[in-house]
Amino acid sequence: MNVLILNGSPHTNGNTALALKELAAALEKEGVETETVTVGNRAIRGCIACNRCAQLGRCVFDDEVNRLAEKFEKADGLVAATPVYYASANATLIALLDRLFYSTGFDKTMKVGASVAVARRGGCSATFDELNKYFTISGMPVASSQYWNIVHGREPGDAAFDAEGMQTMRTLGRNMAFLMKSIALGRETFGVPEKEPWQGTHFIRDDLKNP
Repeated sequence: MNVLILNGSPHTNGNTALALKELAAALEKEGVETETVTVGNRAIRGCIACNRCAQLGRCVFDDEVNRLAEKFEKADGLVAATPVYYASANATLIALLDRLFYSTGFDKTMKVGASVAVARRGGCSATFDELNKYFTISGMPVASSQYWNIVHGREPGDAAFDAEGMQTMRTLGRNMAFLMKSIALGRETFGVPEKEPWQGTHFIRDDLKNP
């Protein structure tokens, strides 16, 4: 089993990286391979709603998003982690996730997702909620821990002194590994949940647009 970890911080050795090292070590101790990719320092533009991905099978902008899409498709789990800027995630990570989830047509059902937020003080819970929405719209179970998946620290290295935050990362790693293994066993025994044809509900009535 393997987990793709996205570090949304522009700092490769910052507090977000420190939290993710603790998480990755816990996953690997449970026999899960991990790959961490720092994306917060990449030049990644946002989605422009061109819908070319529907024809191309990939994003029209051929950058880190398309390269990560191949890794995401093969992964059993995905972790999205970010420092907190103005009570929300790093804009680069959000641009990447918007395009990564929208442009990829492969089935993400039952891949396990987890989000991690790192901040000096406030905004973690709003960011945690922001990131989890990518998983819940895609049929991906969300891995939990003993608390919201947050770590505190300001200066590089501060996160190491957040004993509860580091414990939360280790617990998240163990829980995520257990959830992925349980899903794999369930898939072998029961298959995956049945999917109905998508029913799109729109809030603008066609009869009013075309009288």
